[in-house]
Amino acid sequence: MKILFLADEEVKSYWDFFRKEDFEDIDIIISCGDLSPSYLSFLTTMTSIPVLYVRGNHDDKYQMNPPEGCICIEDSLYKFNGVRIVGLGGCMRYNLGMNQYTEKEMEKRVKKLRRAIKWNKGVDIVVTHAPARGIHDGDDLCHQGFEVFNDLIREFQPKYFVHGHLHLSYGHQMSRKDMVGETCVINAYEKVIVEI
Repeated sequence: MKILFLADEEVKSYWDFFRKEDFEDIDIIISCGDLSPSYLSFLTTMTSIPVLYVRGNHDDKYQMNPPEGCICIEDSLYKFNGVRIVGLGGCMRYNLGMNQYTEKEMEKRVKKLRRAIKWNKGVDIVVTHAPARGIHDGDDLCHQGFEVFNDLIREFQPKYFVHGHLHLSYGHQMSRKDMVGETCVINAYEKVIVEI
């Protein structure tokens, strides 16, 4: 199964110069946040491929205008063709945005998901907006990762932990993929295709 992960910046060729053949071997599209709701609706409409999403810190507009025809996987375990996918959007609280959380608030969200993960005998893909603390994150509060995500990786060892939020265009020497134990951690900035 091929999964197209998107985050943070719309892919201009998908949006401005859409070609259906660019998606012919993609089974599912997953947004890691901070993308226009009309962009996600456009993709699911034009491709007929399911689009799952979590919200990013700039997605307060989803409250009034969610991506039409797409599936929000916030705080849930979603199965697609047997692949178990968990979604936890948002980032570290740095102002009064709707999709921002303290470490304690994110710990509560993860705690609620643990039962579903155990009931389903694990998780294959964890989709977040913010990274895990110390892996692809930044020093400032806005771009700091969550420590509880490291606990999630250690405890359940998903095949993939995929996040957005840290733009590879920021100019820092950031890697797109790293291994943490058995888990491949991926920064989905703009787009990444994963085969599982």
